[in-house]
Amino acid sequence: MGKIDLNQLINESYSLYRDVSLGTLPNYIPELANANPNHFAISVTTLDGKTLSVGESDHKFTIQSISKPFVFSLALDTHGMEKVRARVDVEPTGDPFHSVIRLDAESKRPYNPLVNTGAIAMTDLIEAQTSKIREEKLLYFLETFAGRPLKINEKIYHSEQSTGHRNRAIAYLMLHFKMIGPNLDETLDLYFKQCSIDVNTKDLSVMASTFANNGINPITKKKAMKAEFVKHVLTIMFTCGLYTDAGEWAFDVGFPAKSGVSGGILGVIPGVMGIGIYSPLLDSHGNSIRARKVCEHLSKKLGLHIFDQSNLCS
Repeated sequence: MGKIDLNQLINESYSLYRDVSLGTLPNYIPELANANPNHFAISVTTLDGKTLSVGESDHKFTIQSISKPFVFSLALDTHGMEKVRARVDVEPTGDPFHSVIRLDAESKRPYNPLVNTGAIAMTDLIEAQTSKIREEKLLYFLETFAGRPLKINEKIYHSEQSTGHRNRAIAYLMLHFKMIGPNLDETLDLYFKQCSIDVNTKDLSVMASTFANNGINPITKKKAMKAEFVKHVLTIMFTCGLYTDAGEWAFDVGFPAKSGVSGGILGVIPGVMGIGIYSPLLDSHGNSIRARKVCEHLSKKLGLHIFDQSNLCS
């Protein structure tokens, strides 16, 4: 990392933003509103397999929308680009991530795999003989990125399931346009479960570093996905990963990332490291305020913006 001590920098970032109390807890998934607003953690994993952390880095929270680029990766790995692109486009949208109406007027495809319409379409592409095997296939794929077993948080899952009426409306609309198959209830159930997987910031940083390492987990050395698709997933994360703040993120921070409404942000610095941050207080876009500030700070200090030609990591 050049002349900058990375461990010192993440500790500096933690100190700078741990007292920030702006933002609100999400209440549309009731269990998420019970999070401790003071929780804050930062982890980074470099491509030599070393993880550095500060704060409550072992605290578990649900992955939520950060699952979406991984399910997109699984779809690409399983079916290839042609079949996946027939189900989902790759265009940013200025609409909220849970918009019911945002399908392309001509093709009826969701605009990208990181909004709920596209994510449900990608979950539908997880194929197996039974719902249990579909769930196991999903978990195993994410576990390969994380390098350890992962579990579904049953409380969050049931909270998601009992309040997911908008996602049901999205699914029925896509069923009408034949963007998903007829097994709608099973696919929705799997979608709620994928959002309810427990992780911590160490997990997120390892998962991010696997993307940064061209699809190979830098700790376990296992291949998590086909290298040929990594650039496509990172491109979608760069243009669409921060909900309706994606353009500002690309301008201010400038590296691929994905946020989730539980308060996590996963950031990828290709060829360098992965970043995982958690703080549950959200801004109006649904992104963690502390986590976003940390990423912007790291980007400026380390020259991580992909268009920054004075990049200190080179």
